[in-house]
Amino acid sequence: MSAVAFLVFSQSAHGQRYLSDLDTSLFIKDTLRPFLKRFDNIHFSGYIQPQFQVAESKGSKSYAGGDFSPYSQSRFMLRRARIKLDYFDYTGDNLPKVLFTFQIDATERGVNVRDMFLRLYETKGHNFSLTMGLFARPFGYEINLSSGFRESPERGRMSQILMPTERDLGAMISYEPLRKNAKNHWIKIDAGIFNGQGLSGTTDFDSHKDIISRVIIKPVKLSQFELSGGLSLLQGGWRQQSKFVYTSSTTQNGDKIFAVDSSLDNIGRIMPRKYYGADVQAKWKHEWGTTEIRGEYWFGKQTGNAVTTSNPGVIPEQPQYVRSFNGAFFYLLQNIVNHKNQLILKYDWYDPNNKVTAKDIGKAGTNLTAADIKYSTFGIGFTHYFSDFLKAVAYYDIVTNEKTQLAGNMTNLKDNIFTFRLQYRF
Repeated sequence: MSAVAFLVFSQSAHGQRYLSDLDTSLFIKDTLRPFLKRFDNIHFSGYIQPQFQVAESKGSKSYAGGDFSPYSQSRFMLRRARIKLDYFDYTGDNLPKVLFTFQIDATERGVNVRDMFLRLYETKGHNFSLTMGLFARPFGYEINLSSGFRESPERGRMSQILMPTERDLGAMISYEPLRKNAKNHWIKIDAGIFNGQGLSGTTDFDSHKDIISRVIIKPVKLSQFELSGGLSLLQGGWRQQSKFVYTSSTTQNGDKIFAVDSSLDNIGRIMPRKYYGADVQAKWKHEWGTTEIRGEYWFGKQTGNAVTTSNPGVIPEQPQYVRSFNGAFFYLLQNIVNHKNQLILKYDWYDPNNKVTAKDIGKAGTNLTAADIKYSTFGIGFTHYFSDFLKAVAYYDIVTNEKTQLAGNMTNLKDNIFTFRLQYRF
């Protein structure tokens, strides 16, 4: 019986790489089925990420696991410790029919639900599925790459600000042919409607929903090369409670400012949240292992307030600021000698207000604040894979902010972070 249990958990080590994907190992249990009739439909997986970090200065503000406390610049922490349960039913030809997923994250900061959803599959052609509950938003590549498989310790700053916790409550229809001989097996299309606030709030605070969609071209092999990519769209927003709305403008002398509109008609307006994204991935397989390059670019409009561009968890009562943003993520992943050693190079930026430059921020009368400052991060790291289950990562984030005329942001902040992490996945 212990050997059988080992086989069950061994399958999980090669499990769900992307948050919105089906883990196909759930439906490949023909060998075990005679032995585990009572447990056929249950699949456990999980991972733990204990780590040690050193910041460049005490009290560093950080997107590498959260801000440091005011008198500390080093810490041990459990970044993630997750257990996932999948309960499923399948058709006679071993393709999915129903999937229920429940995942929790338990660390020193508390216990939180990360996934709780039901997915129903169309079983005639095995082309469509319906997902309802709490699950990953179908936007972007980095958002949907599981933290158990992602090479860098954290997602980029833009991901964390615009898509906090990656999940939301909603419903999604997916087109993904599952039969091996299907004509369109290389494509996947997701389209969903979501509350909008994700896990930053406990309930939907208005009736306006986010519409999110993504078209994915699955990896296409060309000799030693492999190409894939996707396009993403988010159309949403939330109800305006205040009569004050600030939008970008230019004065007669050429200054970039936020101009205020204080019409009573603004109350009840839907403030825009519109994102557009494109991503591409290229792999080259060679004697050492794999060289992979990834690129992803987002742009659009984001409503926030004077001090942040984060999405609110409760309906915002303060004046709203509408900003045009852009940002990107770039990865270079290179195996060294063999597949057990990997060099990680990553560059990302988030410009929350691309209508202004650094010299505009801090000028009197412009209404520009620290929320308008562009940040970029260069990360360099090394991973050693002891096995398919266990790896160690050493990673250094070099964070650069625009030097502005704003007090406290006239120089580059000392907020670089070193992370050493172990990860065990089953």
